[in-house]
Amino acid sequence: MPQRCLLALVGGLVLAAAFEPVGWSWLMPPALAALVLSLRGLRPGRAWIPSLLFGTTFVYAVMVWMRSVGTDAWIAMCALEAAFFVPLGLGMAWSMRHRAWPLWTALWWVGIETWRSGFPFSGMPFGRLVYATADTPWADALPWIGMTGVSLLVALTGTTLAWLLLRLRDLDALRTRSTYAVVGTLAVVTLAPALVSFPVRETGTTTVAAVQGDVPGTGLDVVAVHRDVTANHVRLTEELAEAVAAGDEPAPDFVVWPENSTAVDPFTDPGVHAGVVAATDAIGVPVIVGAMANDPLDDEQVLNQGIVYRPGLGSGDRYTKRHPVPYGEYIPFRGSLIPSSYGKLRMIPRDMARGTGLEPLRVGDVRVADAICFDVAYDEGIGGQVARGAELVTVQTSNAMFSRTGQLAQQFEISRLRALETGRWVVVAAINGVSGVVRPDGTVVASVPARGQDVLVETVGLSTTLTPAVRLGVWPARAALAFLVVHTLAVAIAYRRRRRGARDVAVAEQQGGQA
Repeated sequence: MPQRCLLALVGGLVLAAAFEPVGWSWLMPPALAALVLSLRGLRPGRAWIPSLLFGTTFVYAVMVWMRSVGTDAWIAMCALEAAFFVPLGLGMAWSMRHRAWPLWTALWWVGIETWRSGFPFSGMPFGRLVYATADTPWADALPWIGMTGVSLLVALTGTTLAWLLLRLRDLDALRTRSTYAVVGTLAVVTLAPALVSFPVRETGTTTVAAVQGDVPGTGLDVVAVHRDVTANHVRLTEELAEAVAAGDEPAPDFVVWPENSTAVDPFTDPGVHAGVVAATDAIGVPVIVGAMANDPLDDEQVLNQGIVYRPGLGSGDRYTKRHPVPYGEYIPFRGSLIPSSYGKLRMIPRDMARGTGLEPLRVGDVRVADAICFDVAYDEGIGGQVARGAELVTVQTSNAMFSRTGQLAQQFEISRLRALETGRWVVVAAINGVSGVVRPDGTVVASVPARGQDVLVETVGLSTTLTPAVRLGVWPARAALAFLVVHTLAVAIAYRRRRRGARDVAVAEQQGGQA
C-alpha cells in the first residue's frame, strides 16, 4: 500500500504539470496510468485512499494560484475539490472488474470531472483534462465532440496506456489481435480530426479593438484604484481614435473593454459615465464596457455586465456574468456558513447576482457571444450563445488578483480551446493580461502580455456555421453524470443481491446441519 500511495502522489503532481504554466500536455496519459496502476487490484474500501492522495496533489498544484485570494481560501477550496477523488477511487475500483475496464474507468474520470465542474455553487472547472490539450492532436477533435468528449478521449488514452503496461507482463498477450485493435482504434479516433478538420464557412469580417488598460501600482487591487483603471481605458480608446483619424490604425467596427474596466455603476457615477461617453463618442463606434451595475431588482445585489455603449445613443444590449465566484464575488448562505466579516469576505458587501441570458449581444451589425472571466470555463454560456446565432466570441476578464500566477495562462488556453470548439474567432480583453485575438483553429494572431498596456486592432472573421460540438451542447456532460448514477445503482443492486444470496446459503446450511 505505501508504494501505491507514493505512485498516486507523484501521479497527481505529474498531471498538474500538464497544465499551464508548465504546459507539458503529453504527461496526461502517464499520470492517469499511474492512478490506474495505484488502484489496480484494490477493493473499493481501500481504493479511495490512493485516489484521494492523487487528487490532493493534483488540485493543490494545478490551482496554486488561488493563494492570491488567501492561503485559507486555497486550502479550503482545494480540500473540497480533492474530496471528489474519493468517489472516483470507488468507481474506478468497481470499473476494473469489467472486461472493458479502460473505457469504464475513463468514463468515471469524466463523470467526476463533470460533477466537480458544476457542484457545489456552480463548481470549479479548472483542471479539466481538456484544458491542457491546446496544440495537441486531441484539440483537433473539439469541434466534433466538444469539451467533455475530448476529456474522455484523453482519459481513455491514459487508461489504455495502463492496460498496455499491465499486458507487458505477458508478451504473447501483448501481440494479440485484440491489443492491436484497441491501440489502432484509439490512434485513429485521436488523429482522424487532425486529418479531417471540421469546415467552418466564413460569412464576413469585422474589425475589433481590444483594450488592455492595466492596473496602477501592484496591479492586484482594481477596486482601490478603479477610477485610474477607467481613466486608462478611456485614454487608450481616445488615443486609438486619434490614430485612426491620422491613418495610423484601421478604424474598428467596435471596441472591447475588459471586466472591471468600470468597478462602479456607470449609470449612477457621473465621472465614470462621462468618461465612457467621451471615449465612445471619440472612437465613433460601439464599445462593450465591462461594468459593475446595480441590480434594479435588489439593492443588496450587484451585476457584473458587458454593456454595449453606442455613440450618441448610450447603452444597448447587456450580458450578465453567469458564474460569479463563490466567496470571491458573492457569499453563499451569507452569514450562516462563514461570517461575512471573516478575512477578505469583508470586501464583498453585496452579493453578485447570477445572469441567466443566452441571447447574443447586438454590436452594430454583428451578433457577439460574450463571456466574463470564469464564464469561459463553463460549457453552456458561450456554446448557448453561438447556437443562438453569435458570429464572434468576446471574453472580458479582469484576473488582476492573479496577475502574477499561472491562472492567466490557464484561462487564456481555455479561450483558445473555445475558438476550436465553436469555430469562432475569439477576442480576449483583459484588464492587465493576457489579452489576445485567436483564430478558429486556436492560433493566436496577436496578444498583450500580463501588465502590458496596449490596444489590439485586428480584422476577424464572422461565421454562422454550427459545429457538432455546439449542436451537442451540454448533453455529453449530462450523459457523463447519468453514467455515474446508473453504474452506482447497478453496483448497489448487484451488491445487495450477493448479500441476499450469501444470507440464503448460510440459512440453508444452518437448516441442513440441524436436520
